[in-house]
Amino acid sequence: MNPIIESLFDPHTSTATHIVYDEEGGHAAVIDPVLDYDPKSGKTHTLNADKVLDFLHTRRLNLAWILETHAHADHLSAAHYLRQQAGGKIAIGEHIDQVQEVFKKIFHLEPEFATDGSQFDILFKDNEIFSIGKLTARAISLPGHTPADMAYQIADTVFIGDTMFMPDVGTARCDFPGGDAHQLFSSIQRLLALPADTRLFLCHDYPPAGRIPVLQTTVAEQKAHNIHVHDGVTQDAFVSMRQKRDAGLDMPVLLLPAIQVNIRAGRFPEPESNGVSYLKIPLNQL
Repeated sequence: MNPIIESLFDPHTSTATHIVYDEEGGHAAVIDPVLDYDPKSGKTHTLNADKVLDFLHTRRLNLAWILETHAHADHLSAAHYLRQQAGGKIAIGEHIDQVQEVFKKIFHLEPEFATDGSQFDILFKDNEIFSIGKLTARAISLPGHTPADMAYQIADTVFIGDTMFMPDVGTARCDFPGGDAHQLFSSIQRLLALPADTRLFLCHDYPPAGRIPVLQTTVAEQKAHNIHVHDGVTQDAFVSMRQKRDAGLDMPVLLLPAIQVNIRAGRFPEPESNGVSYLKIPLNQL
């Protein structure tokens, strides 16, 4: 059974949120939801997440899953807000514990912050099978961008997170803590081994001038045209390119606030004695 897919795009963070469901009045999964955040004021809003809720309501869908492809560095997750409003289980790859361990030290988080992934409802293992109503889905571990990157396959469709972008943009960076270009190359080859007509839904698009955002591609298109990993590119060549390119990239604008929220499954840090939650800025650490 093929999924029905509605994709929303947030131009402020260039992020795609995908709503996947079996039938109207059935069950849905929301992949990579966005919580709006203003870095100048520190204020959060729920405009993007409320669009998701409106769609679920209009189609009379029961929210079964909120699926994170990884702990994002470019936007805050609305997973916790969506679960509060519509239910569902928040899931991510099992290796989120490695990401939490690294960033607990970087941010010097509270001693009681657990680094076992327990902030999430489900930690998927590689090739784990689960259901979205009448749909059968498979979790696919794709480390490289981060240790915890996970894709989700439903029939002929795979939601691949940041592993690859549109062919004219290339592939994910690997210079965040725990990233590894060798692993990313292997993960990408796993995707490119799927049938040529497999649809790949992206988490981001950063279109060059003159092109509008596009949120899906195919295995065939990636193998033929991806500027970083088209057919014929060796692992050594890819790793050399990726490491050289990553060395010149700026950090994402929202990395510091986003990571602190996203390793908590979209929750804010516990309020302090004045009732206010605070995020930390570690100086000279990244």
